[in-house]
Amino acid sequence: MHHPCPASLSHCGPMPLLRRSAAALLLAATGLAPLTAAYAQAPAGPGPGARLREHLATRLQGPAAALPAGVRLLADQPYGPDPRQRMDVYLPAHPAPAADGARAPVIFMVHGGGWRHGGKAMGRVVENKVARWVGRGLVLVSVDYRLLPETPVAQQVQDVALALAHAQQQAAAWGADAQRFILMGHSAGAHLVALINARPALARSLGASPWLGAVALDSAVLDLPTFMRAPHLRLYDEAFGSDPAYWQALSPYHQWTPGAAPLQLVCSTERRDQPCLQAQALARHVRSQGGRAEVLPQPLTHGEINARLGLEGNYTQAVEDFMASLDAQVAQRLGR
Repeated sequence: MHHPCPASLSHCGPMPLLRRSAAALLLAATGLAPLTAAYAQAPAGPGPGARLREHLATRLQGPAAALPAGVRLLADQPYGPDPRQRMDVYLPAHPAPAADGARAPVIFMVHGGGWRHGGKAMGRVVENKVARWVGRGLVLVSVDYRLLPETPVAQQVQDVALALAHAQQQAAAWGADAQRFILMGHSAGAHLVALINARPALARSLGASPWLGAVALDSAVLDLPTFMRAPHLRLYDEAFGSDPAYWQALSPYHQWTPGAAPLQLVCSTERRDQPCLQAQALARHVRSQGGRAEVLPQPLTHGEINARLGLEGNYTQAVEDFMASLDAQVAQRLGR
């Protein structure tokens, strides 16, 4: 079995047959372990098993976010032919024009879920972020992408890059600025965002313009070869297999190229797999090559890193400080 790879991921190699996993520890952080186990045990193929898997997959996505007052939603905007290639766009319902006529900056959000689950409309993905940032005159785009087992991670990277290019091409119609995008992702989405940010040639080959920077929310696979050679959950074998060349091709540490946009790495100090060690190693690597990367450790669980961003407090302020440092228009809208 071979996994299709984007042309710019030149070291992608064969991936062996993937194994099924409960992903217990990672999903326990968000309370999804029982549902995930049931999903994995549901019979494959048509019939009651397929209906059960569809029902469980819907529950795994969690409740959809409520739409705050003053926010307009353009739901399920397509960027490709597959039903998962959709994005939701959250806009100010009554945008106040900037004094200099500048268009709105955009936060481009990629959900997590172990490269297998999750969805763009989950409350913990968008609710607090939309309430805080769209209310301040930014636009938030939340992206779905195709998932395991049908779509390998290398193809998921390409989906997210294609979504970015499409969102930038549509930005003017939303009153937004294609040159003022900030990438953001949580968990698996943080890995995808960090990888695209590290090697921008992929997104640019699909039509994307340069972006301001990226915020990676608690990824444990920033140095993928090192992670995969250590003891780990079978969740990661399902995603990345056993081919070291494939690991390197999907490793933000190994794919980082000079000139990549600034990166903030938020990491949980509460996780057993210590993602802050990988974040610190990547930041040192980037800085040694003349790039900009900073680490923001937080005493929060993996799920809280995502859900609490946007709530008033030091954590949100620190992320906003980084975003504001990227661009004067972003800083102005964030009240800096």
